[in-house]
Amino acid sequence: MEAGSAETAPAEDASRAERSSEDQLVREGDIAGDYLERLLDILDFDGDIDLDVEAGRAVVSVDGGKDLEKLVGARGDVLEALQELTRLAVQQSTGSRNRLMLDVAGWRSQRRSELSDLGRTAAQEAKDTGRSQRLRPMTPFERKIVHDAVAAAGGVRSESEGEEPRRRVVVHPVG
Repeated sequence: MEAGSAETAPAEDASRAERSSEDQLVREGDIAGDYLERLLDILDFDGDIDLDVEAGRAVVSVDGGKDLEKLVGARGDVLEALQELTRLAVQQSTGSRNRLMLDVAGWRSQRRSELSDLGRTAAQEAKDTGRSQRLRPMTPFERKIVHDAVAAAGGVRSESEGEEPRRRVVVHPVG
């Protein structure tokens, strides 16, 4: 065996595994898209379904229909339930758990921006006042975005406290 071939084999294996993983995520997205398309047909809602892979997860977006806000619900509660049903449909088809993310009518992307702003504002307030900032209860999706924004701000730290569904982010000044 040549010296170079032993070194490239792990790289080839890693590349093959990465392609296989990406293929699996694309398959999950396709299954989710088919499931959601059938649901939209049953509801007689219009919507375009877009499939993508981001950060190691399948991402499915439904956009374009005037009735889609009904699939989001108050504070995204219907969207969370629909995402879980879609994940279960994918799991039933593939036999394995998945981390599929569903967005409807751009709600998650807009909410992500709002929550990042909230995290930055709370971080600045904690730095300026020297007092911890307790935010209102949030879903795990919402808390993660706030934690990420606080971590990027520097000079503060955040933690989650409480029990679901009343779990919230608390931003503490450092030092």
